[in-house]
Amino acid sequence: MVQILIGLFFVVTASIYAGCVPVYYDKLVTTCIENGCGVSVPPLILEPGSLTVTEVALLHVVIDVFITTVFYSAALILLWKSSREPMGLLAALAMIAFGTSFPSLAAVGADGSLFSKYWFYGVAAIGWIAISLFCLLFPNGRFVPAWTKYPMAFIALVDIANIFLEGSIWRKLNVPLILQLVWYSITTLLLIYAQVHRFRRVSSPEQRQQTKWVVYGVAVCFMGFSVISMLFDPDFYKGNAVYYLYLNVALHLCLSALPVTLTLAVLRRRLWDINPLVNRTIVYGALSVCIVLLYTGVVVYLGNLFVTWSSYAVSLAATALVAVLFAPLREWLQKLVNRLMKGRHDDPYAVLLELGSQMMRPLAPDAMLNAIARQVQTALRLPYAGIARDIEGQETMLAAAGERRDELELHAFPIMYQGQSIGTLYAASRSTGEAFSAEDHKFLEVLLQQSAPFVNNADMLQGMRRLAEDLQESREKLVLAREEERRRIRNNLHDDLAPRLAALAINVAVARKFVDKEPAAAVAKMDELGHVIRATVQDIRSLVNDLRPPALDELGLIGAIRARMDEMTKPSQLVEDGTARRLSMQIDAPQELPALRAAVEVAVYRIVTESLVNVVKHADATECHVLLAVTDNKRLLVEVVDNGVGVEAVRRPAWAGMTGGIGLISMRERAAEIGGECAIERLEAGGTRVRAVFPLQ
Repeated sequence: MVQILIGLFFVVTASIYAGCVPVYYDKLVTTCIENGCGVSVPPLILEPGSLTVTEVALLHVVIDVFITTVFYSAALILLWKSSREPMGLLAALAMIAFGTSFPSLAAVGADGSLFSKYWFYGVAAIGWIAISLFCLLFPNGRFVPAWTKYPMAFIALVDIANIFLEGSIWRKLNVPLILQLVWYSITTLLLIYAQVHRFRRVSSPEQRQQTKWVVYGVAVCFMGFSVISMLFDPDFYKGNAVYYLYLNVALHLCLSALPVTLTLAVLRRRLWDINPLVNRTIVYGALSVCIVLLYTGVVVYLGNLFVTWSSYAVSLAATALVAVLFAPLREWLQKLVNRLMKGRHDDPYAVLLELGSQMMRPLAPDAMLNAIARQVQTALRLPYAGIARDIEGQETMLAAAGERRDELELHAFPIMYQGQSIGTLYAASRSTGEAFSAEDHKFLEVLLQQSAPFVNNADMLQGMRRLAEDLQESREKLVLAREEERRRIRNNLHDDLAPRLAALAINVAVARKFVDKEPAAAVAKMDELGHVIRATVQDIRSLVNDLRPPALDELGLIGAIRARMDEMTKPSQLVEDGTARRLSMQIDAPQELPALRAAVEVAVYRIVTESLVNVVKHADATECHVLLAVTDNKRLLVEVVDNGVGVEAVRRPAWAGMTGGIGLISMRERAAEIGGECAIERLEAGGTRVRAVFPLQ
């Protein structure tokens, strides 16, 4: 239904507009060109030998019909391709109304018909309402922010009232010019604010690209209209008909950008990246302004300096100067605009020179990486850049510049040095959904190639610092462990053995008194003393065994492990859920191991025995195999493998929370204390493997 109404509106409006064309031409020939037609067409002067009245009138008609045809064509495309989309229909309505009411043809050609005149008043109101509503709703059809619906209702009331006041609401109500300016400024800022707010907080990447096209078209129209409107001052073009036509053509060309960009945005068909188009528009717009100012300045200066020169000679000199300065001026403007929009990707070697000068100063490793990240961020005008590196299996951010926002995508660029990746540079997109250009990738490739040695040096320095910190931490742990061990032994001696020995001395004195008087009581006391002495000796042995297993000194490492395995397999039947299962333990070791440090022997023995205990208690295994071997690189390899149920995950602490087990963390710490490594893994075929490697030297 809406499509039909808009189609009827288009047919009626186009028919009335077409009927006004001959009337407009006749009025131009008879009245407007010579005497003017109000604000629509000023009186024009035809110089002898130039265009005739009929030619000027015909060109006026062609220019107005051309801009209307452009808007009508955009409206037809939108009605054809987006007939089921509300925003497409609203855009089509705006194109029909704006393309009809903006040219002076509608105002002048409908002057003799009351119906046509009020119809075009209504069309103009619909045009301004539709274009305002489009800016507040585009691209998802909702008011964002929600409160903008109320100002929109007021704008619609003003435009509707303008119909009944013959399109001159401000003149009829005697509104001062300053208030008119305030009204237009507030409404324009409202439309801009709504689009900016939507772009930054609501729009998806595709919607942002749509918004860029609309904003580009509106910006070209607004800037072109503002600049060219100032040139319509009769003092500038001196009433010359030819100059007026040139200005009219330029104005209509600027306005034709709106239907083109708006149609592309609404249709969403292959939305090309608009940034290069914006770049070129700014460059050549600024270049045109510079050339005009340069040419005008040179003509005025040379005309005043050389009064006797003819105007042709002055113009020729100014043209020659402009021609000489054109290329370097364009290159300078292009570089300036590139840096404003995307930074200094066109000059990576200057950026490298600045970075090198910073690296010449004595900097800490963190400061070096921060300098590189900051240089990338400022050179490419990025919101965020950071450098990360893998540390102990976890990627850690070492340096960052700018503010990281969740809605911006992070692009990863590996930092390669001598064929190896030593880190990753993360760079955030300039806006949501915006990808890096080929120039950006080339810049980063060159910069990262030259910055890789700095990153490597900083990494080495940080590694040395971490090594020194680890060494200091290890020393502190050793001192603390030694003191804790000394305190434990002291407490055992002071709290347990010392009282027992003191009690023995007292009991000996008491027994001595009973020897002569009551021999039987003395014998009983001596038996009690013997029991206490044996218990004390056992406690001393336990204390000594905690310091170092005696089996290591008596049987050696392999013999001690075999003895422990024999102890565990003596109860050969392990019962679980009523089912008898036999556990078989085997050890594979060389006849004789090289001389091992005492700490290595204790660590290997503890890891193996704790692993065996966990196999017996929790693995539900039938076989367990222990391997001791010396590798080619002079390291002792220790493996304990079973065919039980296995651990839950590869990196999960082994048997966490189980009584008597030291867990994976404890095993790793025990191995790491003497420069070794320990890991636990679940086998694909079932079971668990504990693997430890220790240095022999």
